[in-house]
Amino acid sequence: MKTITANVQNAAPTESETRLRTENITIKYDDRVISRNLSLSIPDGSYTVIVGPNACGKSTLLRTLSKLLKPTEGQVLLDGKGISTYKSKEVARKLGFLPQSSTAPEGITVANLVAHGRYPYQSFIRQWTDDDEEAVASAMRLTDTSELSHRFVDELSGGQRQRVWVAMALAQQTPLLLLDEPTTYLDIAHQIELLELFKDLNEQGRTIVAVLHDLNHAARYATHMIAMKNGQVVGQGHPREVVTERMVEDVFGLKCKIIDDPVSHTPLVVPLGRERPSDH
Repeated sequence: MKTITANVQNAAPTESETRLRTENITIKYDDRVISRNLSLSIPDGSYTVIVGPNACGKSTLLRTLSKLLKPTEGQVLLDGKGISTYKSKEVARKLGFLPQSSTAPEGITVANLVAHGRYPYQSFIRQWTDDDEEAVASAMRLTDTSELSHRFVDELSGGQRQRVWVAMALAQQTPLLLLDEPTTYLDIAHQIELLELFKDLNEQGRTIVAVLHDLNHAARYATHMIAMKNGQVVGQGHPREVVTERMVEDVFGLKCKIIDDPVSHTPLVVPLGRERPSDH
């Protein structure tokens, strides 16, 4: 994947300056409460990673931040306004969202699927332009999917499809990008390439919010981390403040040692594993 070079300061803003935040939201599925009275701010210009065990509310929070799920109480604020007051296309020009799993229309090519990322900019008056063409081409170059452009999406491997979906999200060219487990289906090399791409985009100025399962990946790439348990935020801040032996055991039920990553000098989680008689 291609590299983007830029320098951007990632200082956390005050609450009034934060583009995306929640105020005392309660989220339910049917009658089951997922999160209650949840308030948090996504620092502008950050690479925010949300971590936590399965079914703790990470993906639900991301869907709520993207307007796909409406809280039963409280509100999500985007640029100081309730996100529910925006039309869908307005939100899609400000905020891109890659869900955990997506289904492409049958028989659609890669190029046509990525072009769907330009839908928020289309109207009866404004049709397809050279800018749209370049946005699609750029997104495919960045995700190494250009050579797949004429292939049908349903022919691709899981990893290839995932990179195509990422390309579609990038084609939206939004200042905020929300990603729910973007490295799913990818081998380790493509995982790192994608996480490096998001780092480049962040340094170029985009705010990235990603749900990741791998704590070590999260600690290496995040500039801001949110740890969740049972639908609530139990820790947030710089990874070095959040990723502690106590947090990992409390949130994930895993005894570990935290050491310094010899490459990135970020926290590295080393599981202790189950104690066996031979260990004595």
